[in-house]
Amino acid sequence: MDRPLNIAHCVESYAPALGGMPEVVKQLSERMVRMGHRVTVFTSAHDGRGSDMINGVHIRSFPIKGNVVVGISGDVRPYVQAMTTGDFDVVTCFAAQQWATDALLPHLHDIRAKKVFVPTGFSALHDPRWTGYYAHMPRWLAAMDLNVFLSNNYQDIAFAQAHGLTNHTVIPNGAAAEEFDRPIEHDFRAAHGIGSDRTMVLHIGSYTGIKGHREAIRMFIRAATGKAVLVLVGNGVKTLEHFFNSHYSYAILKGMARLKRKRILFIETDRARTVDALKQADLFLFPSQVECSPIVLFEAMASGVPFLASRAGNAEEIVTWSKGGRTIPGRRDDEQRERSDVAAGARMLGELLAEKQRMKSLGEAGRKAWRERFTWQHIAERYVAEYIRLGHT
Repeated sequence: MDRPLNIAHCVESYAPALGGMPEVVKQLSERMVRMGHRVTVFTSAHDGRGSDMINGVHIRSFPIKGNVVVGISGDVRPYVQAMTTGDFDVVTCFAAQQWATDALLPHLHDIRAKKVFVPTGFSALHDPRWTGYYAHMPRWLAAMDLNVFLSNNYQDIAFAQAHGLTNHTVIPNGAAAEEFDRPIEHDFRAAHGIGSDRTMVLHIGSYTGIKGHREAIRMFIRAATGKAVLVLVGNGVKTLEHFFNSHYSYAILKGMARLKRKRILFIETDRARTVDALKQADLFLFPSQVECSPIVLFEAMASGVPFLASRAGNAEEIVTWSKGGRTIPGRRDDEQRERSDVAAGARMLGELLAEKQRMKSLGEAGRKAWRERFTWQHIAERYVAEYIRLGHT
């Protein structure tokens, strides 16, 4: 297939909506347009989206939300009809357990285009409410022309392999060179009174209860870090700041922080300043409970900043790929959430910060691996190569 492709990307939310999946689809879609292909994103309506085209990507919005288990609200028939009658070469569904995929699953054999599925982890695989959904999943995976997994060993690809499926490939996440090659525009340290003599440990993530904010605080305060600063950046972290300052459960930790002359900052800011904060950090700390393939680790690599992360998702595999960080031992609870060993994490944090040359080596290795294999441009080219290959089969 040597002509430009007509591509449909189906995803629950898209720009200006924030989040990991909207960012992935935005990065892929805009780059494919710049490569000469036509891309239409099918997604939920968003009040802040003032145009049906963003950076060359066509957008079709639908007043739909939900998933097949909690219920899909809105009329999915126009969406399904667009997929089954549209003149697309490729239809790609990003993420299971959301309406833009779930609404199409009963109609896969009616879609004339090549069908690609990017499951992104099967986060509800062990949730009893989703048992029926996953009982049908092997048939749906088999009906796809290609399944794209983000990891060689996470539970979604293991599920496919356990059911004898071979129609899959692995394409990881990445980080954008346009963001991480540009010079720093905002002096995050100066803006928040963090001197060059202070170690800056950074955590990035919306405060949802599962991204490791509390674990990061406990590890940081317990660790031998000297006069360090922990910066928590993300939507909703001001709520956590209120709990930290007022709730009795944090009283001892606050007292320990004062005695050790440590600071903890809770910052809600924009994307550009978040990226610049990462570039100015000494270490990225991410003891998250639930992940598939955390983009923030690739972004730490792109910044040349070493990371210390939980084993959630495929973080251990990212360490193997990049040599850019370390993972914290832990255990999986009954809900398959990663529970990092806080004491071990605190010890590892202190040891890493005490070894400046090792920190530098990890950061340089991560940056080199990102440059060679994990820029979004490289990832988009791999997707397009698979799309073209499907057209020749």
